[in-house]
Amino acid sequence: QVYVVFSEELKCWCRAVFQSVQCHTVHYQLRCFLVDYAKYSLVEPDNIRVPVGVFTRLPYRAKKCSLYCTKPVTLHLDFCENTAKIGPAKRWDTAAIQHFRDLLK
Repeated sequence: QVYVVFSEELKCWCRAVFQSVQCHTVHYQLRCFLVDYAKYSLVEPDNIRVPVGVFTRLPYRAKKCSLYCTKPVTLHLDFCENTAKIGPAKRWDTAAIQHFRDLLK
């Protein structure tokens, strides 16, 4: 289900798909994927709207995708043996994502 959310970071209304809810002590925020900007964002519940009419049928400008046959890796440190090895990871780390974006630029 696609919703319309106001992004404080972008200062505009965007289409989004919700990923999860993050509870804080006093309030909660929703983590969502902005389908037109390919970004993840946290939004307040007051900044969520249901899209209307033709707005829901517009194609997304961004799509989730992955690199073919490319798996994330990370550096595994073993302090007992004083070694470091590159091994598989469940998800890409922040440094790898930033390096990839720099290469694209």
